[in-house]
Amino acid sequence: MATVIAVSSSPSHTMSKPNQDSIFLEAGLGVRGDAHNGTTVKHRSRVAQDPTQPNLRQVHLVHAELLDELAGKGFTIRPGQIGENLTTRGIDLLALPKHTCLTIGTSAKVQITGLRNPCAQLDGIQPGLMKAVLDHDTNGELVRKAGVMGIVLASGLIKPGDSITIDFPDELFEKLQRV
Repeated sequence: MATVIAVSSSPSHTMSKPNQDSIFLEAGLGVRGDAHNGTTVKHRSRVAQDPTQPNLRQVHLVHAELLDELAGKGFTIRPGQIGENLTTRGIDLLALPKHTCLTIGTSAKVQITGLRNPCAQLDGIQPGLMKAVLDHDTNGELVRKAGVMGIVLASGLIKPGDSITIDFPDELFEKLQRV
């Protein structure tokens, strides 16, 4: 069963986000009180390019299985430390098609928009972390493992222990790309 194991948010643009008892997802905006909340892009590098582009990165989700994998490589990463709002377990986030909807808890809905593109700030947490969240598949294609991004379709309170239900899109499978 897919579940939320931690929720995190930060009102400022910090890499790590402190864990919270709960967070509230606001439809069309993101995590209430988080620096990335809003209808237009909030990532500083993207704001510099075009501050009017839509915010496809309202919510960042990371699978706890990545943290387990990193621990096996000698990294000690706790939930929220690499910037995610939701840390999940029991769902292969990276394998989801674009536009998959996740119902989290009783009412919140997040639509997956794409992959998080990891940045060099990860090496500030622990040297080598950036490289550790990148890989290559059997075809030599780059694999970004630092989680997925989404937009909030329906508001709701989320807390650790909440279940996650997956609704796949009706259209053909569209592989996630970086957003």
